Amino acid sequence: METDQQGAGAGHGGSLVPKVPTVGDVLGAIEELWPESLAEKWDAVGLVAGRSTAPVHRILFAVDPTAAVLDEALDWGAQLIISHHPLFLKPVHSVAASGFKGEAVHRLIESGCALVTVHTNGDSAVGGVSDVLADALGLLDVQPLVRAGNGLPEEGIGRVGNLADATTLGDFAGVVFSLLPAVAGGVRVAGDKDGLIRRVAVCGGAGDSLLPEVRASRADVYVTADLRHHPASEVREAAGSGRPYLIDVSHFGSEWLWLTPASAALGNVLADQGFGADIRVSGINTDPWDFVLTPGS
Repeated sequence: METDQQGAGAGHGGSLVPKVPTVGDVLGAIEELWPESLAEKWDAVGLVAGRSTAPVHRILFAVDPTAAVLDEALDWGAQLIISHHPLFLKPVHSVAASGFKGEAVHRLIESGCALVTVHTNGDSAVGGVSDVLADALGLLDVQPLVRAGNGLPEEGIGRVGNLADATTLGDFAGVVFSLLPAVAGGVRVAGDKDGLIRRVAVCGGAGDSLLPEVRASRADVYVTADLRHHPASEVREAAGSGRPYLIDVSHFGSEWLWLTPASAALGNVLADQGFGADIRVSGINTDPWDFVLTPGS
């Protein structure tokens, strides 16, 4: 979203020129879209670095606040990065630039660029990470796998819904693969390739903690990331030759889909409030894996 950044006032023909928002104004819009009350208790969301009074002309959305993403943002001249994953999830006792996280904080402050985290609040909210994934897969009658304790009935972690028509696990896995960005790990599938599926559960990011809820939802297949050996093996052993099947995707890829609709939603809220900012989605693939070896490769 590109807008004229000359500040408030009359433009040509008497039209109003959008005002330049501050970090605080953007935080207010973020709270409207992805309330902090929806974040899990263990999570760390909100403003990580920056002054709430600082003006924001350019905003970059990214999955991870890596050094490469910071390079991209600062080279572009961004005053704010909105990352899905936190820079700090556990308490720290130092932000010395001798470590990569401390170095990131110093670069942000020295460059006048703020950092905000929208993590599990962005997962749980309407239009959040799992909603976007469910929409991309064409799911209908979508509901949360785990409803939010402090939210609307349609808010919560994970989603489950139905395809318009039944399809095979193999064909559905192909659709999942086609929707996600190319990463080294590809897509892993557990189950009968020719088995028919219709009810689908999804969770962007690491979702094996929701496997009991997936089974309770009677989903035919579960699409998520970072499925560990033992939880996945136990679910498949309990299912025998039945359901749920499992589709394990890239953690980065499953959440990357959210960035574009999230940036558009933020732009719309800011515009409704009379603000304008140039908002861009990062082009950096922050999946940590570079290559994979498979039988026959």
